[in-house]
Amino acid sequence: MKKLIITLISALIACCIPAAAKTTARTALGKPDLDSIAIASIDENSQFYYPRLLKSFLSNDTTMTDEEFQYFYYGTLFQEDYDPYREAPNQTLFQELLPVYAKENRTRADREKMLDYALQVIDDNPVDLRQLTNRIYVYEQNRKYDLAKIWQFKLNHLLLVIASSGSGTTPEDAFIIVYPQHEYDFLNLSGMTANSQRFEPPYFDFITVNRTDTKKPEGYYFNISELLNQYFLKHPSEMTTTINSGADK
Repeated sequence: MKKLIITLISALIACCIPAAAKTTARTALGKPDLDSIAIASIDENSQFYYPRLLKSFLSNDTTMTDEEFQYFYYGTLFQEDYDPYREAPNQTLFQELLPVYAKENRTRADREKMLDYALQVIDDNPVDLRQLTNRIYVYEQNRKYDLAKIWQFKLNHLLLVIASSGSGTTPEDAFIIVYPQHEYDFLNLSGMTANSQRFEPPYFDFITVNRTDTKKPEGYYFNISELLNQYFLKHPSEMTTTINSGADK
């Protein structure tokens, strides 16, 4: 499963492909029009109305189009319960799973516990890339191959949406994500190993990666402008604290 994800996503990462192929790959979706997505996601008459896309995403089928995946992923930003820094549910179960995640070989009971937690998290946050990956893993290991393919299709398309948003090689062409942890998950699922993170004003994260080829970038930029905007809209006191902290410096 991971090899297929890596193949699909690496085809869209700028440093990995020739310019001509990159242009073809990235023009399918391109950068998201967040203003249009914000309007459509809360318009009950729109084909991109978020609750409608959410219902389709959570169903066991592969009928969503590339554009619907883009509106669904970025529509997450404009939902009432969106909080980019909220804690995942059931931290007690998560702590129990930490040694399970570290195992090379997992029992069926381990896998069922992994699936239980993955479903809880996805119910709370449908675009959690890490738990979508775990969900697929359990389906494959339990030989539920049809379900694994369906959810692999969904995960791949979320990753392709991110890959289509930019090249990540400059701030101007940064990848656009809706949760901070997607920076690491996206790069790791693209076949790289994300290392350190640094914030670059006004609204970019730069994630360094392990690289064996010095011709490739040492890291990638992620645009978190709308992520921060939505966070401060719901937590205005945090903005005041941030501004005051900056002034003190």
